[in-house]
Amino acid sequence: MADIVSSQTRSRMMSGIRSNNTKPELLLRRGLHKRGYRYKLNDSSLPGSPDMVFPRYNAVIFAHGCFWHRHNCHLFKMPSTRTEFWSHKFDTNVAGDQRAVEALLSMGWRVGVVWECAIKGKSRISHEELFLLCDKWLQSSEREISIEGVK
Repeated sequence: MADIVSSQTRSRMMSGIRSNNTKPELLLRRGLHKRGYRYKLNDSSLPGSPDMVFPRYNAVIFAHGCFWHRHNCHLFKMPSTRTEFWSHKFDTNVAGDQRAVEALLSMGWRVGVVWECAIKGKSRISHEELFLLCDKWLQSSEREISIEGVK
C-alpha cells in the first residue's frame, strides 16, 4: 500500500517525533516528583542516557515508546513499506537497549523500564498503579523491573 502523504510531508511528520519530553515521560516524571522522588534527566554520562536517574536509590528508569523499541504489544505494528529498513532500525534500537541495560547493571545501577503501553492505549494500567509499582521498586533492592500494560 502506498503512503497517503508525500515523502516531504512524511519526513516533516517523522522529524516532529520527540525523543525526550514525550507525553508518557512527562506524566511519569510528574507523578514520581509529586511523590517526593528527585532525579536527574537524560544523564549522558551513563550508558543509554537514562530518562530518569535516581542517585539516592542507585536506580535509573527508561520510558520506552512501544513503537521505537519494538515492544510486543498492541502499540507496535511493523510498517508495511520499507520493511528491511524498519527491521534494521528496530534491531539496532533493541540491541542498544540491551547493551545499555547490561552496562548499567554491571556498573551497579538498578534498571527500570516503563513501557508506553502501561501509560496509554487500551492496555494501560491506572496511573496510581503505575506510580505504586515504581515506588515499590525504587524502595526495594530488586535489580530490574519492566512495567507494561495488561495483556
